[in-house]
Amino acid sequence: MTKKYPPGWDEKRVQSVVDHYESQSEEEALAEDEAAYEQDGQTIMELPTDLVPKVRELLAKYTGSRS
Repeated sequence: MTKKYPPGWDEKRVQSVVDHYESQSEEEALAEDEAAYEQDGQTIMELPTDLVPKVRELLAKYTGSRS
């Protein structure tokens, strides 16, 4: 089976992200989460799981239209 990655990503980059999160302490993970909530220009929200594919589709269209 061929692995498919988003543009700009490859197996090495994915493994780097996995390694980052697997090596974090609970305190580091919490600090990273809290920093995300404080970023200007972004919103964090809960939504029903079954809506996630539609939201991802909308985000892909939005980022594609900005290129």
